[in-house]
Amino acid sequence: MMQQFTDVDLSAWTTLGVPARAQEVLVLEDDADLACWLERRQAAPMPELVLGGGSNVVFLEEFAGRVVRLATRGRELLGEEDGARLVRAAAGEPWDGFVRWCLAHGWGGLENLAAIPGCVGAVPVQNVGAYGLEVGERIAWVEGVDRDTGQAWKLSAAECGFGYRTSRFKAPESASLVITAVTFRLPRQAPLRLDYPDLQRRFAGLGEGVSPTEVYAAVAEIRARKLPDPRVQGNVGSFFKNPVVLPEVAERLAALHPDLPRHPQPDGRVKLAAGWMIERCGLKGAREGGARVHERQALVLCNAGGARGADFLALARRVRETVAERFGVWLEVEPVLVGREGMVLQL
Repeated sequence: MMQQFTDVDLSAWTTLGVPARAQEVLVLEDDADLACWLERRQAAPMPELVLGGGSNVVFLEEFAGRVVRLATRGRELLGEEDGARLVRAAAGEPWDGFVRWCLAHGWGGLENLAAIPGCVGAVPVQNVGAYGLEVGERIAWVEGVDRDTGQAWKLSAAECGFGYRTSRFKAPESASLVITAVTFRLPRQAPLRLDYPDLQRRFAGLGEGVSPTEVYAAVAEIRARKLPDPRVQGNVGSFFKNPVVLPEVAERLAALHPDLPRHPQPDGRVKLAAGWMIERCGLKGAREGGARVHERQALVLCNAGGARGADFLALARRVRETVAERFGVWLEVEPVLVGREGMVLQL
């Protein structure tokens, strides 16, 4: 039976741990709960937010609506196609547990995305990427339901519109699409992704003797060393995206800042290092109330204790304005910002 709660403090439902209340929280664990929710929202409409692990959400204030927590579980090997295994997981499956489950069965392909918090259903939305791999490269198709019409849908990877930290699921016109399961295509013979500098250094000279499990362990260790554990210090990972700019913009900045890291993209644009720019602005450790720029990784904003949504809003604005003033580049916020009535699209 679907779990229902009223007047809920959401601080324990997100990795940031910011206090905010919701009128109602529903926890969906199976298809029957999903059907019950769709009926309920027609009978009692209100602002609504679908939540997985809460690892990419910032509540800026009290939420005057309903939070729907997808806690569905299930994972299975569907079969093989064109030399790749098709592995399906329910949206509520914890992401890192799913990656480790695949590796335990000898199915590599997702090891570069080790130790990332959150649930399976969230990774296509952001096209989660790390250490040389974006999850969209491993997705075969995504399934879900349109919460407005109740109709089931299924989209191929090509139809998902994956880009750098984005997908069609982030577009306003896709707001009614709720992901219920993701099927991954894991190639049997795919070479390991070891091009990322940290992995190059870790596995230099080891050649083909490296296993996907070893890559997973290396990525998990690197992440633990560089990033704060959200269970210890509340955070949502990278708070800002690395900006992707036109080549002439990158050239202008390189002339002024020769050591600015730059990464050419397939479309001719250039990706810049947002963390480097934030650090060069002297913002490591900067605070607004209980929100702080992490002292080791400038891309991460942390809950230093007692932080509220307004603190993160003020700190994010300060970081963006400072970087824009010095470098002429506006950083884009990566997590979902939620106001009283729902998602906030702009700072």
